[in-house]
Amino acid sequence: MIALVRGEVAVRRADHVVVDVNGVGYRLAVSAETLRQVPAVGNAVVLHTHLVVRDDALALFGFATEEERDLFLLLVGVQAVGPKMALAVLGGGTPRELVAALAAGDTARLQAVPGIGKRTAERIVVELREKVGASAGGIDPTHPEIVVTRADDPRALTRAALLELGYDPREAERLLAAARGATTEELLAAALREARR
Repeated sequence: MIALVRGEVAVRRADHVVVDVNGVGYRLAVSAETLRQVPAVGNAVVLHTHLVVRDDALALFGFATEEERDLFLLLVGVQAVGPKMALAVLGGGTPRELVAALAAGDTARLQAVPGIGKRTAERIVVELREKVGASAGGIDPTHPEIVVTRADDPRALTRAALLELGYDPREAERLLAAARGATTEELLAAALREARR
């Protein structure tokens, strides 16, 4: 798993950047929010990353902060939300602002993102509202950190582990549905056995 890329900005485009790391260029898809924090070509940059492995491609996603990456992982865990849609959501504001919108149940803000309709916006709010830690009145400006909590439910933890391993959300759901076990370790082992079949 590639978790972080540090190097020099070689290319800067509307939807991606290329970071030169000791002569190797890594292409990272980024949100508009991250792009705003990426310096001009030739300058040093550090991006947190998430690698998505598919049958036909390896896709690397870059994030200015760990909080943004955590929100990305939560978003792609929602049914019908893929990586591109998750990046579009993240481009709609800072992680703090998005967490506040989720905590407040602000579906209108999500519907403003191209490709997200009312049902998808409601699904995102319903599934993620309790997973993001925020004060009742939104984000407290005196406490800028974002707390992203993950449930202690073994199935939820197994699903998150499968996503981290690069399985797309639909495949993770399929493997999890076939898995049997009481603990996260048992469920993950069963899901990986199913994947090898």
